[in-house]
Amino acid sequence: MAENKKFKFQMIPPPGGNRFFDHREDYSTDEFIRFGEDNLFPQNTIELYNKSSINASAINAIVEGIIGKGLTADNESYLEKANMKGETWNDIFQKIALDYKLHGSYALEIIWSNDRSRIEAYHIDFANVRAAEKDHRGHIPGYYVSSKWGKIGRARQFVTEEEALYLCAFDPAKKEEHPHQLYVCKNYRPGQQYYPLPDYVGAYRVIELDMEIDNFHTCNIRNGLAPSLSITTFTNGSDDQLRDIEGQLNANYGGTDNAGSLMYIDVDSPENAPVITPIPQNGADGYYTAINDLVVQKILTAHRITSPMILGIKTAGELGGRSEVIDAYLLFQNNVIVPFQQVILGSLESIMQINYPDIVLGVEQKKLYEDGREEEEVIVDTDTTAQEEADIQQPELLA
Repeated sequence: MAENKKFKFQMIPPPGGNRFFDHREDYSTDEFIRFGEDNLFPQNTIELYNKSSINASAINAIVEGIIGKGLTADNESYLEKANMKGETWNDIFQKIALDYKLHGSYALEIIWSNDRSRIEAYHIDFANVRAAEKDHRGHIPGYYVSSKWGKIGRARQFVTEEEALYLCAFDPAKKEEHPHQLYVCKNYRPGQQYYPLPDYVGAYRVIELDMEIDNFHTCNIRNGLAPSLSITTFTNGSDDQLRDIEGQLNANYGGTDNAGSLMYIDVDSPENAPVITPIPQNGADGYYTAINDLVVQKILTAHRITSPMILGIKTAGELGGRSEVIDAYLLFQNNVIVPFQQVILGSLESIMQINYPDIVLGVEQKKLYEDGREEEEVIVDTDTTAQEEADIQQPELLA
């Protein structure tokens, strides 16, 4: 009697899972709150930044707009020294502008002087920051800082002093007992109790898709032999012999360097000749090409970039004249750049007022002009709203 064979089918999940999209705040630990199930949501955000060219271009363009030509102050000497390592406040500003756009938050280590009258500030990579559990008043008492969350943050509930540095949350009232504090500036996000989310988080799946499109085309070219031919041999060889045949095929015909080369086969008899069957292309490369424009548009929309011309991307069917670029940049500056600047300037000013009580910060904007006119200095300060800034710039840009 023939043996009855049973078959079992099940869904095979795609590699990688949903790690890019898991931004849950895990309350199950006793010391720190995990950010995502693997506690690596900020690190995954950085990976999306590093591996998607469109996402990186959008973030870089916004960060460059935020930084402009640098910080300004009523007394420029206030900006000269931020810490004992010789960094200026403009050096700090450039780092926190990227963090704030990338993660929706930035962190500074604040160190009080011995007499507790002044401070110095050091940038802390926000990807390395994890919050302690809130107290009974709903306040975060402090933060843990470590670059090893991938090793210690998945399974364990506690960290040692060697693995993570604990810093009290910034509070001038606690400067005597806690001279080292961590200032965290973060945006508000409904449902998030401890950690912020980037303003473009809704496009994470599309950004990952952009990464996969690039990977598809790279692998399709790199493995040029694989999708075009099926070769069946009749050697009934051992594992070592089959590996040797596979190695010969890859060495002689695989990759782009061997495209179009002649295939020569020598066998002892026609019966042992391999069967070579061309595999028709399934059109997937064309499919990925077709959705590329949709991916670009969705990523730019998530970053609130209304025109790809701002990033130097030419759109088919658009003339891309100077007036269109200026209009697009004006909208981009007032609706995207200025709001970011307002938040960062206000937070920086509150910190720097400890050393300089009369300080008023601003940013000298980068601007576009027509007809080669001389540039006039335009400052965004903490007392200027986005609409007021638009009123200042619009006549000057469009006249």
